[in-house]
Amino acid sequence: MRLTSLSDYAVVLLAAAARYPAGAWLSATLLATETGIPLPTAQKLTGRLAAAGLLATARGAGGGFRLARGAQAISLADIVEAVEGPIAMTNCVDHGRHDCALERACAVRPHMGVVNGAVRGALQAVSLEQLARVPS
Repeated sequence: MRLTSLSDYAVVLLAAAARYPAGAWLSATLLATETGIPLPTAQKLTGRLAAAGLLATARGAGGGFRLARGAQAISLADIVEAVEGPIAMTNCVDHGRHDCALERACAVRPHMGVVNGAVRGALQAVSLEQLARVPS
């Protein structure tokens, strides 16, 4: 499993935002410049992250966006799901999907929910606060 570059950029963008004082209003331009993420991508991501409830937004002078909750309360799973949708290791963990040629004879499918839960749990255990720490 590999995160898409959009998920990777979302993590980088939010980690940079988390390094600012709590409640500080930021702009996509500021974080794009700081992180090297192209501005159109940063703008696209701030929209997705706001729609997912990870960023609060305000229009007008002095507006922009800020973390919607503390960095310790935002997990890597939250960020990935905001960009990619629900974490699913295989299509068969999606209820109602029947697009696998092996579905009828697959003895592993009933266990994939456990695998998916373990992966999501691992991502849930990593907070944005941890990701925002500058290595010493």
